[in-house]
Amino acid sequence: MSAERPGGAALQGKVALVTGASSGIGAAVAKMLARSGAIVAACARRQSRLEALKAELEADAPGARIWTHTCDLRSVEAIIAMFDALEREVGPVDILINNAGLGRPAPLSERGEGRSSYAGWAEMLDVNVMALSVCTAEALAQMKPRGVAGSIVHISSLAGYRIPKEGGFYGATKHAVRALTEGLRRELQAEGSPIRVSAISPGVVQTEFGGVFLGDPDRAEEMYAGLQPLTAADVAAAVEFAVTAPRHVQVHDILLRPLSQPD
Repeated sequence: MSAERPGGAALQGKVALVTGASSGIGAAVAKMLARSGAIVAACARRQSRLEALKAELEADAPGARIWTHTCDLRSVEAIIAMFDALEREVGPVDILINNAGLGRPAPLSERGEGRSSYAGWAEMLDVNVMALSVCTAEALAQMKPRGVAGSIVHISSLAGYRIPKEGGFYGATKHAVRALTEGLRRELQAEGSPIRVSAISPGVVQTEFGGVFLGDPDRAEEMYAGLQPLTAADVAAAVEFAVTAPRHVQVHDILLRPLSQPD
């Protein structure tokens, strides 16, 4: 007989940090965690969005404990300061959801007007790879001394498995996330650590991301035409599955596509 899933009870009282929590997938994950009784730590760059999220979560899950922190993840110093503040004001982290990520319309074959592609490449590397890595290292530094069975989840992309049109550099960052996920799994397994690492790799999700990636919200709507895209809640459900699985189970990577998405 298979082990019974602990469900939301597994999250009760856990300190869960969600990066890029102010909208889209991050906000949906924060809502799922709050409903499950976790202490939600939400970070993003936009303070007004965080304040609105906090009010929404407290209304949706009365009694929920919500901590917010404005942080520009492009700054290593800001990330370190955030983790220090979280440990000091709330407690050490038990669950890290590396949700923050971005894509820019910056193909490798074009340097862009005013060499704008170069800045786009650097920003994608800073947020999608460097910030994810620094957040992971800081979270592990709070988990390991306590011997907790923590969870680290990277919100990645199907771009880590194939290269989307106009998204070669973005795809490269998500291939890096795939390598980092597997590399960390091996490191933790070799240490005999109870900490699990997972990646959730969705295809087309209807959020603000599409408009930013394509450089035009109208083009994003065209991208959604002809298919029913995933919702942020769909991705949050996958995160919940990963972090509440029986402790002997490591949900290493989940690939999600809309049923009608061809690639």
